[in-house]
Amino acid sequence: MSEVTVKEVKKYFNQVKALDGVDMKIQDGEFVVLLGPSGCGKTTLLRCISGLETVTSGEIRFDQKNVTHLPPKDRNLAMVFQSYAVWPHMKVKENIKYPMRIKKFSKEEIDKRAKETAELLNITELMDRYPAQLSGGQRQRVAVARAIVLEPAALLMDEPLSNLDALLRVTMRSELKKLQQRIQTTTVYVTHDQVEAMTMGDRIAVMRDGKILQFGKAEEIYQRPKNVFIAGFIGSPQMNFLEMTVKREEGRAELVSKGLSILCEEDKVKGLEKANLDKVILGIRPENILLSPENGCVPIKGSVYFTERLGGETIVHVSTESKRFVVKVSGDALFNENETLRIYLNVKKTRLFDPETEEAIG
Repeated sequence: MSEVTVKEVKKYFNQVKALDGVDMKIQDGEFVVLLGPSGCGKTTLLRCISGLETVTSGEIRFDQKNVTHLPPKDRNLAMVFQSYAVWPHMKVKENIKYPMRIKKFSKEEIDKRAKETAELLNITELMDRYPAQLSGGQRQRVAVARAIVLEPAALLMDEPLSNLDALLRVTMRSELKKLQQRIQTTTVYVTHDQVEAMTMGDRIAVMRDGKILQFGKAEEIYQRPKNVFIAGFIGSPQMNFLEMTVKREEGRAELVSKGLSILCEEDKVKGLEKANLDKVILGIRPENILLSPENGCVPIKGSVYFTERLGGETIVHVSTESKRFVVKVSGDALFNENETLRIYLNVKKTRLFDPETEEAIG
């Protein structure tokens, strides 16, 4: 196991900047997820850590060892790809044993490790089958077994579940996470799926345009996003955003929009005073808009525009004078189109952003 340090890493493909000064430190045994939209640089960063891509500038260290210019074979890493990449002409047991044969392990050690790894991943009964005889989930387990059999210092995974159906993805998510907790291998996992990231990662690095915008625990990123992009990217349905005018009076601050007025709490007043803005973007998540009043909630009148019944929950689109809000409520709630509805915004759960920089205030 290793601590992985990425320092000021830049990567260019001709004139295209794929990574723009990436800094991150992954703790020994930690499960870190690189999350972001297509083209944000997450796979390029993973390939730079592995040595499959050479960095343009910057440094990569495993513990205190500088591996920036070492080839992949000398980094003691294992990778699991989206395509599984298992040898079709080899049985499962030969696929798992192959990396150890390359490293010239003894026959006894090869047999021992292959058996232990197969037991760890519950694929013992599959050892004499060929990959073509396996399901997608079984092939993925074989790919993981082959990756971890050498007991690598770090395990790198590039969207390993994206080829699986939705139900199997959920099962494999939990299996991979539990496996990593058992073997305690430092793991870097690439995905564009926020649910995977939130459920699997000890910490999540949200990327955009070759940069890490926020690196922290799932609940921190969800509750305190650093900017509008992160706030909108994390969460489904995404956060509601509304531009509001700031009115100040004797140490108080009020946010005003059509049909809506919010008196700011003390901590938000301090943030607004420091930012000195006349307008702000207010963000509130769909589950923090309620159908009945509670302490600290602000009412706003609207009408039902559209509903999405998803079984366990219902998504209600509510048109108001200010904007159309998306509200997440219990699945047994029933609404009629154009029905008048009063909703309540939980002010304590709001987040304020600068409309120009889109960075969070406070």
